[in-house]
Amino acid sequence: FSPLMDIQLTSETKNSTMVSHKEFEAAGKEPGLQVWRIENLDLKPVPKALHGSFYTGDAYLLLLTTAAPSHNIHMWLGDECSQDESGAAAIFATQLDDFLGGGPVQFREVQNCESTTFLGYFKSGIKYQKGGVASGFKHVVTNDMDVKRLLHVKGRRVIRATEVDLTWSSFNKGDCFIIDLGKDIYQWCGSECNRFERLKASEVAIDIRDNERNGRAKLQMVEEGEEPAKLTEVLGPKTAIAPSTPDDDKVDTGNKKKGVLYMISDASGSMKVTSVAPSSPFKQAMLSPEECYILDNGVDRNIFVWKGPKANVSERKAAMSAGQQFIKDKGYSNKTQIQVLPAGGETTLFKQFFSDWRDKDETTGPRKAYTIGRIAKVEQVPFDASSLHSNKAMAAQHGMVDDGKGKVQIWRVENGDNVPVDPSSYGQFFGGDCYLILYSYRQGSREQHIIYTWWVKQEVHSRKSEITPDELAVRVTQGQEPPHLMSLFQGKPMIIHSGGTSRKGGQSKAGGTRLFHIRQSSCRATRAVEVEPTASNLNTNDVFVLKSPKALYVWRGVGASDEEMTAAKHVVGFLGGTVTQVSEGKEPADFWSALGGKKDYQTSKSLQNTVQQPRLFGCSNKTGRLIVEEVPGDFTQSDLATDDVMILDTWDQLFLWVGKDANAEERNGAPKIAKDYVDSDPSGRKGLPITTIKQGAEPPTFTGWFQAWDPKMWDTDPLERIRARF
Repeated sequence: FSPLMDIQLTSETKNSTMVSHKEFEAAGKEPGLQVWRIENLDLKPVPKALHGSFYTGDAYLLLLTTAAPSHNIHMWLGDECSQDESGAAAIFATQLDDFLGGGPVQFREVQNCESTTFLGYFKSGIKYQKGGVASGFKHVVTNDMDVKRLLHVKGRRVIRATEVDLTWSSFNKGDCFIIDLGKDIYQWCGSECNRFERLKASEVAIDIRDNERNGRAKLQMVEEGEEPAKLTEVLGPKTAIAPSTPDDDKVDTGNKKKGVLYMISDASGSMKVTSVAPSSPFKQAMLSPEECYILDNGVDRNIFVWKGPKANVSERKAAMSAGQQFIKDKGYSNKTQIQVLPAGGETTLFKQFFSDWRDKDETTGPRKAYTIGRIAKVEQVPFDASSLHSNKAMAAQHGMVDDGKGKVQIWRVENGDNVPVDPSSYGQFFGGDCYLILYSYRQGSREQHIIYTWWVKQEVHSRKSEITPDELAVRVTQGQEPPHLMSLFQGKPMIIHSGGTSRKGGQSKAGGTRLFHIRQSSCRATRAVEVEPTASNLNTNDVFVLKSPKALYVWRGVGASDEEMTAAKHVVGFLGGTVTQVSEGKEPADFWSALGGKKDYQTSKSLQNTVQQPRLFGCSNKTGRLIVEEVPGDFTQSDLATDDVMILDTWDQLFLWVGKDANAEERNGAPKIAKDYVDSDPSGRKGLPITTIKQGAEPPTFTGWFQAWDPKMWDTDPLERIRARF
């Protein structure tokens, strides 16, 4: 009577008590990763030192527990695993989910097509070994020195080491290979493989020595053409090495994600799928708590199953199998990833398909800033200008390099020339103009500069191309000004007029009725933006100034702050006239008629933008065409490839980091990729500020997103550093 039969019997008994398994008793009690292999349809734990090593003939169950605590359950299927084993893994995954109260996120992972979440657990790479339980292979840490295997290492962000035949015909000039002979481990580098790939292959070799051999093996680096006699002894006389092969399975992972939303129900006894919305972005209100849904992103090999908290128990338990059935029915590749998500446990990848996603318990007010804990735990950091330089995490989340008290110079671009703007009107920006703002400040003993280009037109780019290493270039779109730019006008709000120009006589062209929306950012700087004078633009969290030919009103929303009211005085001073103060809910009839009549407006208190995890991508044309690839897991400074351009997405702004060895095509192509990435985001984000940064001149707004940033890291060659560990 196998443990599996026991599980099947129990999960089919609708009202039965929850089944436990002896392995579950310690599951999820401590933060960290637990891994089991399916052996004879039962669960056997894999020793910690061998986490990240998978037999291609087997199926595995993994559980990640965070400090929160929250849980991710992954079932991993090797290319050669049997149907019985994959079936057992699915049942154990469902049972473990049940055991942990139905709150975990479940993932289905297939060899070579794993999710970024999964890959992030194994920063020094994943190893695929031939064989499995059926052929007698065990997961044991040994000092076994009789090993003989050849691993083919591929990847720049995601490192996969796959066991291949131990023969010269397995090699190629473009990749790194590890010849593992037990007490000697050789890293062989093809003549065409690049520095970053060598670096990553070295991490795999070090991991084998330190974890699988308990540190008792010797590592050696071998260049193609300089092979020692020991290798020809094992591999035979050297034959011609094949040329490098392009990565043909690389998909361009811009944010082009296209999704279709379906509702699933088993009311009739068999699963029924009905279409809810034919294409993303979706609205969060489309997800009813009483139902389960499939978000079909099959074009990118992703399927999401969302479980409504009030959906019936059998539907919730069958979520993973519903996803698998859906893949079959659609004829999608069996490599398609599935994520099963409980309400409240949605992943970033899922939420980006919704234009208005709000997490539960979000507070009102301006965009709040958050620090990123080790895993998916996000805490708020209050803004404190005095500690900006010492607290890099705060500087990064609030987008502030300093407190904005440095030197400001502003020019208006006219016919290709830069015309200085009168300092008395600093802070006023007109939609008909294009501006260059040069900000100078001291960081330590060095003078640093930021150039903001506001409402960018073609004529600005000539100035941008001459950026020196100590300058940052920030492209800003009207209405999307970063907090630091807003803080340059010392206590006054930044006032943005929808049209007109600051040239002589430009202001007089303004419309008869004008409405200014005033909001404070998380770093306490305020902005007043002119919007269309209609009631639907009001917002319960903010202050508005309304000027009509007959009257001047300051309207205060229920959730507005005193600082926003203070900023309104500057707008009133500029517009001129006797002001009437109006509180939300007590508006006179003339107020509504000036706005063209009463209309619905944003009264929700959960307006604040979702807390999104920052994401890091590399732009590389090492394969012959420019591709973008996400860095999995908690990224670190060493994930910044010095021969690439990297994109850091912190949700309300984007950074382009230019490595000193990046080639011209990457440097020139990356800004377009960054813009396309934002413009095609399924959540509908557009026009974010994009900041370009050179390697070695990173400001705290960038470095604060990386844990333990080391300013001296670039002083030594990363390859030399890792070789020192051999």
